[in-house]
Amino acid sequence: MTQPIRFYHRNAIREIANAPVTRTVLQYLREDAHCTGTKEGCAEGDCGACTVVVGERDEAGGVNFKAVNACIQFLPTLDGKALFTVEDLRQPDGSLHPVQEAMVECHGSQCGFCTPGFVMSMWSLYEKHGHEQSCANRTVPSRDDISNALTGNLCRCTGYRPIVDAAVRMFEAPAPKAPVDLAALSAKLATLKRGETFHYEFAGQQFDAPRTVAALAQIKAAQPATRILAGSTDIGLWVTKQMRELGNIVYVGQIEALRRIEVSDEWIEIGAGVSVEAAYEEIAKHYPELTEMWKRFASLPIRNAGTLGGNIANGSPIGDSMPGLIALGAHVVVRGGEIEREMPLEDLYLAYQKKDMAEHEFVVGLKVPTRTGVRQNLQFRTYKLSKRFDSDISAVCAAFSFIADGDTIREPRIAFGGMAATSKRATHAETVLRDAEWHEATAQAAMIALGNDYAPLSDMRATSNYRLEAAKNTLYRFWLETRPHNPLPKSALDVRAVQAACANA
Repeated sequence: MTQPIRFYHRNAIREIANAPVTRTVLQYLREDAHCTGTKEGCAEGDCGACTVVVGERDEAGGVNFKAVNACIQFLPTLDGKALFTVEDLRQPDGSLHPVQEAMVECHGSQCGFCTPGFVMSMWSLYEKHGHEQSCANRTVPSRDDISNALTGNLCRCTGYRPIVDAAVRMFEAPAPKAPVDLAALSAKLATLKRGETFHYEFAGQQFDAPRTVAALAQIKAAQPATRILAGSTDIGLWVTKQMRELGNIVYVGQIEALRRIEVSDEWIEIGAGVSVEAAYEEIAKHYPELTEMWKRFASLPIRNAGTLGGNIANGSPIGDSMPGLIALGAHVVVRGGEIEREMPLEDLYLAYQKKDMAEHEFVVGLKVPTRTGVRQNLQFRTYKLSKRFDSDISAVCAAFSFIADGDTIREPRIAFGGMAATSKRATHAETVLRDAEWHEATAQAAMIALGNDYAPLSDMRATSNYRLEAAKNTLYRFWLETRPHNPLPKSALDVRAVQAACANA
């Protein structure tokens, strides 16, 4: 039996029973709720004009806020959550919220089309860091933190300095006259919590949101063709850009067991429903070398919505998560019915868009080895080459690792994205490195061997020759950064760091 979509919006519980399954949150806001502050710029999650904030009740009874792109999120995924838009920031007496006031004072808006999206990204950051002036534990983000939070918002006329200035200023302003009552909001969301699978239908299309992995397995076993939906950061574009019919959908975003991270002596276990942002935050605690890749993985709203399990299951040859995880020796766990299987991540990918998974199987989670035992001597780096530094697709994504045994290389692992039909290990180059002395000649021999591992294509992002030469150069940079004697720091090789040093000289 179909159930209405229930969520909190504009100070009330909303119930929707007559919307298509793939109606986007943006379409609902502009066409149904007439909240037209939220804009459509790209309809693919790139420009940020549609940024809204979604609130979810956590297990401790608190509320977590996340900025997401309304243009690619489907309305039924809001069930049990709270939705906030720029209209919600207006204070009861009509005055502006400190976030908006700061934008005015710092001249952070010109044409204004992108402004609501920026404001909502800033408001999410504001709520995350606390807005009470008397809060003893309040932390104010740095300008770099602010810039990272705004990577998903593009401005074509104002420029970013006054907007970042406004994000600094908003923490200096008096607290809002009517801040969000988190306790009251949590209580309202508690009334929306469902104990069983949420089932919604419209025009013959079904949307199911199970609460357990077993229920998900039953749905997929009964209807193997049912489309699995996680963060909608890829599938959303199938609807908004390709106008595809998705058939029946099963949403994994309400399965608590898939949204957990567990760390043991051997493994970091990450459920398939954990967001990219939360997953990278945990992995980077163990492997800080992944921090830059984490911050350069799309934008914050995309990382907030997208899941690491979804990125892995999608298996794009230009996906940024796979090379680093493969180089770390990660395993993936898949399930079909009652049976779970575990395999090295690289073994999941057989060919372009072809994986070692039956139609009824799905990704349960990922296991990343911890940095214990001999892995304390692990040398590991990842590199992303793209036309833009932030929020761009890689032309080449490289990852290298080995265990240093004095000057000797043990267990080398090299993986690249953008170089083949899948994220693929460089077995020829690994053979050159295995049990060899880590000298420049060894690195150069491995660079030559990369030509036997990859024959990349030319496309709009890069030519085949560029990709192969760039891949070789990343391996040489890895050598420079990890050579046993006089390794160079990242600051000596990073183009942005060198430019900054020259500018300050």
